[in-house]
Amino acid sequence: MRFRTLDEWLIWQATLHSRTIDLGLERIREVADSLGLLEPGVPVITIAGTNGKGSCAAYMEAILQAAGYRTGTYTSPHLLRYNERIRINGREVDDASLMDAFEAIDRARGETSLSYFEFGTLAAFRLFRRAGVDVYILEVGLGGRLDAVNLLDADVALIVSVGLDHSDWLGHDAETIGREKAGILRPNRPAVFAGALMPSSISEVAHRFHTPLLQAGRDYTWTVNEDGSWDWQGVAGSYSTLPEPGIPGRVQYANAAGVVAALREIACRLPVSATAIRRGLLAGRLDGRLQRLPGAVEWLLDVAHNADSARVLADTLNRDRPLGRRLAVVALMRRKDREAVLAPLRDLMDGWYLLVLPEADTWSPEELQSCLPAGRVLGAGEAASLLPVLNASLRDGDQVVVFGSFRTVEEVLRYRIASTAA
Repeated sequence: MRFRTLDEWLIWQATLHSRTIDLGLERIREVADSLGLLEPGVPVITIAGTNGKGSCAAYMEAILQAAGYRTGTYTSPHLLRYNERIRINGREVDDASLMDAFEAIDRARGETSLSYFEFGTLAAFRLFRRAGVDVYILEVGLGGRLDAVNLLDADVALIVSVGLDHSDWLGHDAETIGREKAGILRPNRPAVFAGALMPSSISEVAHRFHTPLLQAGRDYTWTVNEDGSWDWQGVAGSYSTLPEPGIPGRVQYANAAGVVAALREIACRLPVSATAIRRGLLAGRLDGRLQRLPGAVEWLLDVAHNADSARVLADTLNRDRPLGRRLAVVALMRRKDREAVLAPLRDLMDGWYLLVLPEADTWSPEELQSCLPAGRVLGAGEAASLLPVLNASLRDGDQVVVFGSFRTVEEVLRYRIASTAA
């Protein structure tokens, strides 16, 4: 084997290809074909969207497991462990299995250069095939049309939402981005759009492909009841008094409704009962999405990193004011629009702590401070120096809101884990 540890494999993969992101399917298709991975032999569910992909994958996985199916789920990025990206029947794959898959891919690729994400995608496909799963649940990493998971034909495609993010790669308007995400659609295979506003480019692609396309608010609807339960209504059926989705946030009703619609479209191959839907909605979990760590001081962790997800976070915060102060810990990648992300949240915080992420291309504390209310920035620096200052200032009833990127949440979680161990 080329390397003895998973970390060594991942460090090497990150430097193997000349570009960190290299959208396109030609190179990976060649390697996948040599490994016999292009025909899964089981249904494939592909999920794209600016926001909400991870939540939908979590509901899909939980519902299908509740229905008795053996699932293979591939998501990205991860928070603490690379293994989080690949789950078989809800359990993360172990290091040895990942390294065995990487070794097989390395042998099969010959002189073909693969990116970090392409290695992981092929590893997921190989592990799913060897485990004999009943269904693949694939979260698109970036865009859709040229993303590595789009190597496989989706039996049902779910586009959760379309917003402005990753514009340098996908385009600077919703129509262009929508067209990229619609690249996961396939001829004569069903698709669902779960967002509030669907770009016309998605319907154009569906028309060209003869793809049966269901749209939220037109082909299915949902109603939230006062007790948090909800009702789903579609053209050919309905469900009443479904439980409140297990992942926090009002937007989760829309996400869960899209999952229900997609599952109904593939019911001929993966029948799912109303009982399985109810159990799966309750069981759905996703770390880093409005994740609450309770205590005398509550910590709320959210990977919100674009304007739409920041508005979802702001909506949640407006519904639940803490007894004490609300303090923010934030770091934002430079490729993000800092003003658009901070605007919905700037007046909801009593104080701001600006985290510096090592070895990451982030906005500097000075650049973030220029978007925030005067006098509310209480500290800045790397986690080892900033978070002890924050902790020393906390009082019972305070709430700490951590957001801005997966790396922001990861850095805070790692610091908390290390502090607890010490």
